[in-house]
Amino acid sequence: MKLEISVIIPVYNAIRFLEKAVLSAVNQDEVIEVLVIDDGSTDGSYELLQELEQKHHKVKLLLHPEHINKGRSATRNLGITSASGNLIAFLDSDDYFLENRFKNDIHVLNKYPDSDGVYNAVGFEIHDASKSNLSQVQKLYTVNQVVEPDVLFEGLVAGKVGHFQINGLTVKRSLFYKTGLFNEELQVAEDSDIFWKMAMKGRLYTGKIDEAVAIRGVHEYNSFYQVYLYDKYIYTMYDSLISWSSRNKVPLKRIDLLLKAIWILKHKKEEGLVDEIRFWAKQFWGNHRIIFSYLFIKYFPIVRRRKLLFPFLK
Repeated sequence: MKLEISVIIPVYNAIRFLEKAVLSAVNQDEVIEVLVIDDGSTDGSYELLQELEQKHHKVKLLLHPEHINKGRSATRNLGITSASGNLIAFLDSDDYFLENRFKNDIHVLNKYPDSDGVYNAVGFEIHDASKSNLSQVQKLYTVNQVVEPDVLFEGLVAGKVGHFQINGLTVKRSLFYKTGLFNEELQVAEDSDIFWKMAMKGRLYTGKIDEAVAIRGVHEYNSFYQVYLYDKYIYTMYDSLISWSSRNKVPLKRIDLLLKAIWILKHKKEEGLVDEIRFWAKQFWGNHRIIFSYLFIKYFPIVRRRKLLFPFLK
């Protein structure tokens, strides 16, 4: 089967970087379409996308109903459900692909028939708004070693092998039948949420990790500078992952890793042993009742559950 790539680019007020991003995807031979989804832009991005669609046959412009703003998750999801390629790749509108972005990906996917996707290194470029056109290429900040698919999730959740960056990921469209789409309840951290689901349910192989296949632009409008958003949504992401894991027959040892990751994260914000114990007990029970239900149902058949809960019944 021929492997064909649909590139999905969510766009919101990115006119400063947009054309470079779109053309970097259009110029990849393996790409059959570039789906650009305008998420209610007001800075002229929409008009520029209309021009690019007219000039390049690969470019397909999509909108939400009534051209409203729905956020990155919903915007990427519209791209996924509209794609015609059997491979999906993502590119943020202020980033760009490097030459031959997908050559090695196709090789890896053909080499491993059981593969669901490939991850690669991404470089970073800092744009200084105070100095015209000045940028500085930074070191790679992505997965830094070859990891077997069976242990990839453990490495990612523990932070021992580096991190994924969405511009370096190419996956089979069929993988989304296993993971579901992006979590639209998350305003940030939606990429980590889907990455970990992919690592749990799919088989992701190492691509290029010693050189970048794409460049991420770092500037004053990046969402990761909005620390308050991550503080707000990070626990939502973990709780959502645990609920999803319990519904999708994820092994208990992996759910346990998620619980430990939450404990470590929350532990750092607590001071004093008494407060730590009290905080953990309260949060563990309050936020993760579903886990207790899951374990209870799994390990206590109906008859034993009745005897445990209602010992007076015969």
